[in-house]
Amino acid sequence: QSIDDSNADLAKDLRVLVRERLKAGDSDKQVLDYVVSRYGEFVLLKPVMAPHTLVLWFAAPALLLIGLVGIGFSVMRRKRAPRTLQDELTAEEKARLDALLEGE
Repeated sequence: QSIDDSNADLAKDLRVLVRERLKAGDSDKQVLDYVVSRYGEFVLLKPVMAPHTLVLWFAAPALLLIGLVGIGFSVMRRKRAPRTLQDELTAEEKARLDALLEGE
């Protein structure tokens, strides 16, 4: 989200800072360089692809992929899980259930 569209406190501070730097006569590049040097590249709408910013580029897709794989394994494990004896009623439980259902 751009600082223009964001209502975050940091975005508000950056809008003021950019406005002040431009009024002081700094060029767009000078303002950008100043903001990046002060806050780091994470404040950029489109960070530069560099070794130190790889986390910014790949963390979200990697976490999404890990989550999807985890869900897939969980679903597969549940499908392959054998039925346990607890899933079936004993003769006594069936008789009791039948008695309860007939009593209604």
